[in-house]
Amino acid sequence: MIPLECVEDYLVDPQSGLKAIITWFLNLVMQLEAEQQAGADRYKRSANRKAHRNGTVKRTLKSRVGELTLDKPQFREFPFRTGVFDRYSRTEKALLNVIVESYLQGVSTRKIKEIISHLGVDQISAMTVSRIAQELDEQVEQFLKRPLDREFPYIFVDASYFKVRDCGRYINKALLIVVGVRDDGFREILGAKITDCEDELFWAGFFDELISRGLKGVRLVISDGHKGIQNAVQKSFIGASWQMCQVHFVRAVLKNIPKKERREYAEKLREAILDKSKMEMLTEDLELKGYMKSINTIDRFQSDIRNFESFPKEHQKRIRTTNGVERINKELKRRTRVAGAFPNEKSLLRLAGSILMDINEVRQEAELRIA
Repeated sequence: MIPLECVEDYLVDPQSGLKAIITWFLNLVMQLEAEQQAGADRYKRSANRKAHRNGTVKRTLKSRVGELTLDKPQFREFPFRTGVFDRYSRTEKALLNVIVESYLQGVSTRKIKEIISHLGVDQISAMTVSRIAQELDEQVEQFLKRPLDREFPYIFVDASYFKVRDCGRYINKALLIVVGVRDDGFREILGAKITDCEDELFWAGFFDELISRGLKGVRLVISDGHKGIQNAVQKSFIGASWQMCQVHFVRAVLKNIPKKERREYAEKLREAILDKSKMEMLTEDLELKGYMKSINTIDRFQSDIRNFESFPKEHQKRIRTTNGVERINKELKRRTRVAGAFPNEKSLLRLAGSILMDINEVRQEAELRIA
């Protein structure tokens, strides 16, 4: 539970209150890290204990809500390790870099100027921005170009769009993302790439880059119904199947059905996906009502919505949809919202890559704990 005083502070002064809440949360994260590394809770006897507490040391962390003063735990037997400072500051640096870069290039909006003023970095130099950018770019490049030395039987692909300044005007550019499930069941973000659109050539080029980094063993590719993805999958992953995301399939069919009937047909579609005989009955019903576009959508995709059934039953729930990669895209949108439009492609990849690194690290640690 968030301490009552933090909530009260937030109601009185949202800015200082938010700072208090973030401070409390990051301190809590480090306390949990300390419990895991010590092998026991504080003041508790345990045969599994590996270390004893030795107080805390004050550490500062710059963030977009101001400088935070945190209490970093210490051990007597060995140094305490935490991901708080590296991960939190990496994403914060990337976000700040995007904002300041826009400001220095003279393309900042009134909102950006207010953020700059609040952060107290009105006098930040172009040299400082360049140094931060170079440091982050090296980390992101290392992450996005790392060798892929395991087999990935399942990969999920999706894209989201961001406004990027190009030749003096803002246009929407696609950020392509691929997430893989390794042969041991762990998920990894395999790569990300900025392109002008989602056509076959861009996806095929991205897949070729992943293959050159070592991607192998792909048996099923899960995505929405984009034709460019389907065509690229057929050429890049010979012998693999393509699975139409069932959520996107339902949305595509319902798009051409009147709103008042969508709830009813959504339920029928979910049942029909798992029963071919019900799908035939459903198409007959749609034909009687004249919903031919919906029938055409069903005809186009129905051979590819059950490919997941050919794989182990314990895997099937996770490979029917692209929900996992869509959650990543939602997180990217949420955490880049304050930046608005990006001054260039590099700044977008810098921030998105930093966020993807955070998501990947947190996800892998969570799965290790479950295992």
